[in-house]
Amino acid sequence: MADPSSYRPKPGQIPDSPGVYKFRDEHRRVIYVGKAKNLRQRLANYFQDVAALHPRTRTMVTTAASVEWTVVSTEVEALQLEYSWIKEYDPRFNVKYRDDKSYPYLAVTLNEEFPRVQVMRGSKKKGVRYFGPYGHAWAIRETVDLMLRVFPVRTCSAGVFKNAARTGRPCLLGYIGKCSAPCVGRVTPEEHRELAGDFCDFMAGRTGTYIRRLEKDMMAAAEEMEYERAARLRDDAEALKRAMEKSAVVLADATDADLIAVAEDELEAAVQIFHVRGGRVRGQRGWVTDKVEHVDTSGLVEHALQQLYGEETGDSVPKEVLVPALPEHPDAVSQWLADRRGSHVSLRIPQRGDKKDLMVTVQRNAQQALGLHKTKRASDLTTRSRALEEIAEALGLDTAPLRIECFDISHLQGDDVVASMVVFEDGLARKSEYRRFQIKGFEGQDDVRSMHEVIGRRFKRYLQEKERTGEWEETPAPTGPVPGTTPDPDAEPREDDGRPKRFAYPPQLVVVDGGQPQVAAAKRALDELGIDDIAVCGLAKRLEEVWLPDDDDPVVLPRSSEGLYLLQRVRDEAHRFAITYQRVKRAKRIRSSPLDAVAGLGGTRKQALIKHFGSVKKLKQATIDEICEVPGIGRRTAESVAVALASAAPATPAVNTATGEIIEDDDGGSTT
Repeated sequence: MADPSSYRPKPGQIPDSPGVYKFRDEHRRVIYVGKAKNLRQRLANYFQDVAALHPRTRTMVTTAASVEWTVVSTEVEALQLEYSWIKEYDPRFNVKYRDDKSYPYLAVTLNEEFPRVQVMRGSKKKGVRYFGPYGHAWAIRETVDLMLRVFPVRTCSAGVFKNAARTGRPCLLGYIGKCSAPCVGRVTPEEHRELAGDFCDFMAGRTGTYIRRLEKDMMAAAEEMEYERAARLRDDAEALKRAMEKSAVVLADATDADLIAVAEDELEAAVQIFHVRGGRVRGQRGWVTDKVEHVDTSGLVEHALQQLYGEETGDSVPKEVLVPALPEHPDAVSQWLADRRGSHVSLRIPQRGDKKDLMVTVQRNAQQALGLHKTKRASDLTTRSRALEEIAEALGLDTAPLRIECFDISHLQGDDVVASMVVFEDGLARKSEYRRFQIKGFEGQDDVRSMHEVIGRRFKRYLQEKERTGEWEETPAPTGPVPGTTPDPDAEPREDDGRPKRFAYPPQLVVVDGGQPQVAAAKRALDELGIDDIAVCGLAKRLEEVWLPDDDDPVVLPRSSEGLYLLQRVRDEAHRFAITYQRVKRAKRIRSSPLDAVAGLGGTRKQALIKHFGSVKKLKQATIDEICEVPGIGRRTAESVAVALASAAPATPAVNTATGEIIEDDDGGSTT
């Protein structure tokens, strides 16, 4: 642990203006980002007596090794820069809300020539209008089905749309009047876009106008004795009313507002948001977070606002935001929200009336969400801690391995040899730091040699990054990308780079998928690089034994051991990640097979041949008469197939490196 006084800035060095500051650890990784109205006053709080600091703050300042800051003009700029840096660097000591599910949205793709109404999840796309989020996708589909009577907007995929345009026949919805069929020219692009605009206006809460217009047209049709048209308009109005009834009226004054409530304890906090549009609840969502920094309710609210509106603009930011506590600098936050919306935004605490009553409901939802989360996670936290302690004890480590990296080799009969590196921190997968490798140092199947190459390349990169950051004075190593690694957008070194997406952060434990030979290869690679402070072990699949370097006997953990279960999870994740990559490469290679040389043999007949015989290996063993039995294959084609397969180079048999036996299967391949 570092002494904060060792990197404390000199007196008078810190400006007294607004700004954003970053704490970095010894590996230059950003671990905390904060903002301040007065940088000098705020940073001075971190460098007082360590014993007087809050335990979480104390952990952060003793983990850090340096601090730096950026001066800005206003508090609004500081708020925006803080959000950008938290998103960019993913600091471990900042509050980060985890969405408790992937919420579906009703989306209208206004960025297309013919806008489409559909269900969307995940990150929002530019040019798409979103409504929600909804609790269930079926709720969106029910609403859309009712509204298509009045607003027959396209809902089909691009493939269906193109096929209908090619054939000149619309889909079923076009025949039953629930699509205006722009694919066949029943409406112009301008008319269809106007329909999509009306659909969006209705979903945005401007409902009364359309219902009154339908009722007026219905009465006019009845007076002119056009009873069929009047009945159709009546049904359309009823459909819109049913769609509206799916969202209960909660605020009588047709308010557009977001209500945010927070439930918290010493360790965790839950946030619930109700999206109210036109006085009706149009969506609900929730987040849960660990309180890894010392933060009160005001701070939690500010973080929630950043998470909620950091990527939003225009009407996605409501006119009114109701919160349980105001942020530390409410005027700056209000101005930031107004800048994102483009007009004034009211940020306040509801004091009375319907809005306060609704806030009580949102608060109750937050309390229930926190209780449910703690019920699910209480045992998980305990289990992960126990698992790490068991691993440390079994392997003789000084401390629990908070960062574990696992490597696995995958290939198909010696072809397409690849490797994977997965990372677990605090017992949880950190997928942003996964890496994939192509084995290029040699050809063929040799798991031991492959493991040696991968470990060497990974930790050569670590040493290069360590030298580049100036942790010792030596001749700088080349900093270009390591051959065979997945392309890294941050491959070019930069002095001010704290992203946790590099090879510069070392693990406490390296796990390899395999037994004694693989472990020895990994240890040899580390020794060749002069690295002696990283533990190595291997997990053999057959008996789930844990192997250590230079030990003739494995460490056998009890089957009920949480430590063994965590190692299995890490190993299985590395295997999954490796074989997924290997299959991608295999699929690309399979596209060029010996059958490609057969003139006139298309994809359909290739599939028929493989389906009939089960594999290329069995097809190669078949006679010409047997090949002719496949539907669509004539004798001349069968002869060409036989010649092409006979002239193809034979495949190298797969060998089990542990036993020396040749592995055969129906496909003539093996995977590791």
